[in-house]
Amino acid sequence: MTKRLLILGAGTAGTIMANRLVASLSSEWSVTAVDRDDAHIYQPGLLFIPFGIYEPHSIVRPRMSFLRPEVERVLGEVECVDPDAKKAVLKDGTVLDWDILIVATGARVAYETLPGLTDVGWHETATDFYSMEGAIAARDRLEKLEGGRLVVHLHDMPIKCPVAPLEFTFLADAFLSNHRRRSDVSVTFVTPLDGAFTKPTASRMLGAMLADRGIEVVTDFGAERVDGENRRLVSYDGREVEYDLLVTTPLHRGDAAIDRSGLGDDLGFLPTDHHTLASKNLPDVFALGDCTDLPTSKAGSVAHFQAEVLADNVLRHIEGRSLDPGFDGHANCFIETGHNKAILIDFNYKTEPLPGRFPMPGIGPFTLLEESHVNHWGKLGFRWMYWSQLLAGKDLPIDHRMLMAGKWSA
Repeated sequence: MTKRLLILGAGTAGTIMANRLVASLSSEWSVTAVDRDDAHIYQPGLLFIPFGIYEPHSIVRPRMSFLRPEVERVLGEVECVDPDAKKAVLKDGTVLDWDILIVATGARVAYETLPGLTDVGWHETATDFYSMEGAIAARDRLEKLEGGRLVVHLHDMPIKCPVAPLEFTFLADAFLSNHRRRSDVSVTFVTPLDGAFTKPTASRMLGAMLADRGIEVVTDFGAERVDGENRRLVSYDGREVEYDLLVTTPLHRGDAAIDRSGLGDDLGFLPTDHHTLASKNLPDVFALGDCTDLPTSKAGSVAHFQAEVLADNVLRHIEGRSLDPGFDGHANCFIETGHNKAILIDFNYKTEPLPGRFPMPGIGPFTLLEESHVNHWGKLGFRWMYWSQLLAGKDLPIDHRMLMAGKWSA
């Protein structure tokens, strides 16, 4: 009798897992991946849409085309998950059974958590860049912004790719400078954090870079609402930040199906063992990617590193062996800083970003905690690697663990 491995979500994390596992499991197992639509968006590319670096069509491809032929593909939105019956129910009534479930449902932008955001002025004087519609609106508004105040706002954590709002700020500064409008447009970065970033060393460096570019930083700002009619961002403590164009990053939550099923935490993220990636509460259930409650970045690199550990642990689970606590929270990401330069940071649960060379110690070619043109081209070049290598589940020349070789103390 065929045993069923079901993967909820065919984004970055789910696609990698499906492709790795279908190549590793015995013939007695089937692998099914389900997602709501067939549009796979290269999410790092959304950042570049507002500045004309990428066009919308260049970052969207058919989702199911990246799954190996052996993977059964299902298009449909998940209504709820019943872990006791080992069933997932789709909105059209389809019922999918499983023997092992992998949750890779990602995270969604919770616009509703910032009252007033999507009311007066939405996609006109206020927008985001975490959706295609928002990124296109940001592009159209920036093209027409001749003066006034651009406010880039981080509402709350967690969000996908925690450095993205900072990247937008740096890229906007460079864009306005290149179009000779920077002296007429003030740029302000508003955050609920006490600094530019969550990691102290990187926060100090990035904060200094913002100051050098004449970008005002407003910290400890807990936004209560957006007053779109008067173009004001209002905080709980009564402070107000006026804007001519607001580009905000709202809080992110887990997928609505996890909420409806009562399986998530207060934000709808699935409680997951930080190192084995097994569900903390549900037998025969694993999770990876943005849907988990892990205290690490919600980013594609993390999903890739997790997949290497989880693919092995699924096989261990099937064989009745103990799971490997091998995931250390490893994350790395390029931070665009404008003018064709970027910074690369590499960190995990316990170790914050450090300077050095990556991935080859002493050689690089990428520099850590340092601006360079090479880092910028590395970020742009990653799009090819994403489509052709990463989604296919191929091994990349980067260890899933954070290695200290090539790094030195800040």
